[in-house]
Amino acid sequence: MKFGIFFELSTPRPFGREVEALVYHNALAQCRLADELGFDHVWAVEHHFLEEYSHCSAPEVFLAAVAAQTRRVRIGHGAVVCVPEMNHPIRVAERAAALDIISNGRLEFGTARSSTWTELGGFEVNPDDTKKTWDEFVRVLPKMWTSDEFEWQGKAFSMPARNVLPKPYQDPHPPMWVTVTTPGTELDAADRGLGSLGVSAAGYEEQERRTKEYHRRIQVCEPVGGVINDQVHTMNFLYCHEDYRQARDRGVPMINAFNVANTHLYWTREAYPTRAYQTLGNVGAGMKAKKTAPDDPSVAKGLPEGVGIGDPEHLIAIIKRWESIGVTGINFLLNAMEMVPQEQVLESMRLFAREVMPKFRSAEEAAAPVYSPAAVPSIPALPSTAEVA
Repeated sequence: MKFGIFFELSTPRPFGREVEALVYHNALAQCRLADELGFDHVWAVEHHFLEEYSHCSAPEVFLAAVAAQTRRVRIGHGAVVCVPEMNHPIRVAERAAALDIISNGRLEFGTARSSTWTELGGFEVNPDDTKKTWDEFVRVLPKMWTSDEFEWQGKAFSMPARNVLPKPYQDPHPPMWVTVTTPGTELDAADRGLGSLGVSAAGYEEQERRTKEYHRRIQVCEPVGGVINDQVHTMNFLYCHEDYRQARDRGVPMINAFNVANTHLYWTREAYPTRAYQTLGNVGAGMKAKKTAPDDPSVAKGLPEGVGIGDPEHLIAIIKRWESIGVTGINFLLNAMEMVPQEQVLESMRLFAREVMPKFRSAEEAAAPVYSPAAVPSIPALPSTAEVA
């Protein structure tokens, strides 16, 4: 089991230079501590225009600072929006390679297609095209990273023969991931040999179903790159305290603040009806109606199912449950809207690293380099024009 921290850089109102600077610099301090404590990954999203929920519109800048201020933790670009109106694929390849060099080969490269009309509409993107452009991106980026000369005539973009520079430090290139919000995207990841990076909450039963099928399909995948990344990571929240009551009283309001900001974004999908994005309907009511399984250890403590809020013993129990269903990594949101004072966030991280993490790794594993998938023998050839669904 690998442990990471995950940043949306959510920012409370009233907005201003001071509050945004506080959010960014608190996050960097958390990254430095995560590196010292032995966390495995630091992930940062890419979002645009999402007031309060995420002010992380330039993750490559934030992650470059993380790389410069850390030594061991892997740098998770989680994830680059693979829409040409937002990010030209040549620039994506260049920036990712530079970040891999700056971090001494610690980059984990996530891909996404965006999920809200607020973002897509702001860049005047047709939502029905995003899955096609994402598929084209994930097929051409490994070629740019590994070819001395690359040319392309496709649907999302075209380019004459050029050597895209620099090349990544990792050989043949960084492990690639797909962010998963809606069911089915994990299957797209598996079919292409990409890691499944969960960025929305799912219960044990649903996650087990998705994970089992993912692991089955990736065994027979046709990889788009030179690395098969067969990892399944999920997003969670973390507030660890010796007294589960204090953890609950501080952690649950933080989760609620994050969920309120997130809920405001659900309905933006409905502004542009399209088959490319599943309708969410009255999703908020469905979430509230969900009941926790009676045998779940969270019930007696009044805690949400499978969430990393509680005392160390409780967190060990829920992580073992995630591990038993095939999840290989958990990435924790540590704060939202600065609801938890920074020193309490840092102390929660220290307690988790001291009491929980050792239960899932030996001393030798803790001292070893963080897992990175092995390369496959070669990258499959691409046709001259992308064949995308």
